Amino acid sequence: MTFDRIGVIGGGAWGTALAQTAARAGRSVTLWEYDAGNAAWLADKRESKFLPGVKLHDTIAVTVDLSVVARNDAILLVVPAQAMRATLTALSPVIAAGTPLIACAKGIERGTHKFMTEIVAECAPSALPAILSGPSFAADVARGLPTAVTIAASDAGVAEALAHAMNAGTFRPYHSTDVRGVELGGATKNVLAIAAGIVNGRGLGASALAAMTTRGFAELVRFGRACGARTETMMGLSGLGDLILTCGTPQSRNFSCGVALGRGEAPSGKLAEGVFTAPVLLEMARDKGIDMPISAAVAAVLQGSLTVDAAIESLLTRPLKSEE
Repeated sequence: MTFDRIGVIGGGAWGTALAQTAARAGRSVTLWEYDAGNAAWLADKRESKFLPGVKLHDTIAVTVDLSVVARNDAILLVVPAQAMRATLTALSPVIAAGTPLIACAKGIERGTHKFMTEIVAECAPSALPAILSGPSFAADVARGLPTAVTIAASDAGVAEALAHAMNAGTFRPYHSTDVRGVELGGATKNVLAIAAGIVNGRGLGASALAAMTTRGFAELVRFGRACGARTETMMGLSGLGDLILTCGTPQSRNFSCGVALGRGEAPSGKLAEGVFTAPVLLEMARDKGIDMPISAAVAAVLQGSLTVDAAIESLLTRPLKSEE
């Protein structure tokens, strides 16, 4: 099983970076972009507006026609989590049965509480759902800096073949069949990254940041187990690895959002998936009876029902308990 032709849906920073990676791996790549102006820029300038200085690989074809990108052997879905359903609804009628659709968004759909591969299965039932996640910044990947991620599919052979197809040397994909574990880690850590940013922005110190990250990871593991994820997946690239990356650097939009909140400032207009995921995660945790105090505090701050100082106090005054 080989996937020599890779389609990428989404011409933003992450989509462009993954298109670059697939091209470096020797694949034939078609990059689809919704915005006609951005598509024309990519095709003419051969450079992303979101990744200055990164030249688009010569072999990458740019299109605004979904039927063209649908002809590929496998397709990377690189759109925001809340846009995944609309994208798949448009794509489903033009793809061939059995085409792997690899979700590359880290989030949970509002309203339905569905993970990305569940949306793939619902909107494109003839496709093979998969997920790509892990500690990765678009700028690093686009420039060919060493990065490791996980690609998961329910079929082990498909997951392994997709990992080989995207293996570009410095971009190293591991493969897994724990689909839920891989996509859950990526979604949950966004909320915790906002919490980490708040700690940083409030100037609470490195000790507080370490404590928050560690206790946040305990929440991630508890939630993962309740959703059927494997503990070893939570300890891997898409869980602990991604949490480490996003809880300590301004390159993370979620961390930067938290820093602004901690300083009493309005977050920038850049998309931070954790803002959308926090209330959904809290609803799901309550339904499953899972205690997630840090995530609950973040959700309360985002919706304005708690100030940052009140949220911090609520965490510091919780009853002492054994470490889990």
